[in-house]
Amino acid sequence: TKHEVQILYTQIDRDAANRPHFTRHEYRVNPEDYFYPASTIKLAGALLALEKLNQLGIAGVDQHTPVRIDSAFSGQTAVREDPSAPDGLPTIAHYIRKLFAVSDNDAYNRLYEFVGQQRMNEGLWEKGYRDVRLTHRLAIARSPEENRHTNPLAFYRGDQVLYQQPMLVNPHTWHAPAPIPKGEGHIQNGELVAAPKDFAGSNYMSVEVLQDLLMAVFFPEELPAERRFDLRPDDYRFLYRAMSMLPRECPHPQYDPEKYYDSYVKFFLFGDNKAPMPDSVRIFNKVGLAYGYVTDNAYIVDFEHGVEFLLTAVVLVNENGIFNDGAYEYDEVGLPFLAELGRVIYAYELERKRAHQPDLSKWRINYGP
Repeated sequence: TKHEVQILYTQIDRDAANRPHFTRHEYRVNPEDYFYPASTIKLAGALLALEKLNQLGIAGVDQHTPVRIDSAFSGQTAVREDPSAPDGLPTIAHYIRKLFAVSDNDAYNRLYEFVGQQRMNEGLWEKGYRDVRLTHRLAIARSPEENRHTNPLAFYRGDQVLYQQPMLVNPHTWHAPAPIPKGEGHIQNGELVAAPKDFAGSNYMSVEVLQDLLMAVFFPEELPAERRFDLRPDDYRFLYRAMSMLPRECPHPQYDPEKYYDSYVKFFLFGDNKAPMPDSVRIFNKVGLAYGYVTDNAYIVDFEHGVEFLLTAVVLVNENGIFNDGAYEYDEVGLPFLAELGRVIYAYELERKRAHQPDLSKWRINYGP
C-alpha cells in the first residue's frame, strides 16, 4: 500500500442500437482512502462554470462573453485582459480551453471564483456526487478565509455590463471531519517538520466521483436526470473538443510543442514518452500531479479498432515519505506506471470480443481553428 494505488476500469459494450452498457472493475477503490486529487478536480470546475452560465440565463452572457475579474478581499487578484485569448480578453471558454490543454492553474482558479466555493461543492453534492470537498484555489497559497471569499466580477460587451456578480462568501468552513495524516514529514516555510502532513483542509474527490463526472459528460442520457449537469448540446461539444485537444492543436493560446508535447497531460498509454500521439486514438481526460500523487481520469477511444473504455487511476510516488520537498518519483515510477496500466488495459480491449461494434463517430472532432 506504499503506493496507495486505486484503479477503476469500466468496460463499455454497445447493444444493437449503440446504447452503452457498463461493467466496472475495481482495484483497491475506496472513498475512505484519501489521495490528493490535484488538477483532476478542474473537470468539475469546467462543468459547474458552464452550468452556471446556463442557469443565469442572461441574454448575451455565455462562455464567449468577456469577463472582468475584480478584487475585494485579501489575497484576490484582478484580471482585465488575457493576451493569450483570441481578442485579448478573458472568457469562460478560454479558461476552460487552457485548463484542459495544459492544466493551467490560474484558469481553474478563475472558474472557481466565478462559481464560488459554496456552489463548487453544493453543485456536486446535490447531484449525488458526495465524496467531494473543494476548498481552495490551486498553486497559490491562500488562507481558508481567503478561499471562502471569491472575487466580484462582471461580464460585458463593449461598454455594456451584462451581468455583475458581487463578492461571494461561503458561510460554511469545510474540512475533513478528522485529520488525514500522510507520510513521515513535510516541509513548512522551508523547514522540515517531523510529523505527517495533514490533508484535512485540502481538496478531496474520490476515484468513483472522478469517473462518475466523466459519465456525466460522455453518457448523460444513461444517467438519471438528477445526476446530469444543466448543459446544452454545444456545451458538450465544446467539452469534448477541449478535453481531447493536444497542445499543438490549440489555436488559443498557442503552445510551444517542445515544452507542451502531445502527452503532456495524457498519462495513460503515452505519459512516459514525448513522441507524437497517433491520430487514431483520442483521450478525453483530466490528469492530476501534486504531492507525489499521479492521477489520470480518462475516456479512451480508438477509432481504427472500435475500442472505448473508461479508466481512472491514482498512484503515490513519495519514496522518502516527506511531502512538499519536491522529491517525488514522477518520471521514474508514477508516469511509467500509468502509461503501462493504460497500455495493458488497451491491449486487453483490442482482443476483447464485442457483440456489436461501437459507432464512435460522435467523438470524431475537427480540431481546426
